[in-house]
Amino acid sequence: MLAIAAAVIFGLALLLDWANADLGDAFTPMTLLLAGMFCLALHFAGVGTTVRGRSYSRR
Repeated sequence: MLAIAAAVIFGLALLLDWANADLGDAFTPMTLLLAGMFCLALHFAGVGTTVRGRSYSRR
């Protein structure tokens, strides 16, 4: 899920860069690139994944 969010953020940064849009100091292409890299780092670290343990049933 975080990889998909990173792809969307990277796409938005690319569109803002192509359009030379100015959305203020908070949403520059560089800040969006850093946010995308942060999402990818969390994804690679395994955050947001579910790890289910083995269920042992005794009968």
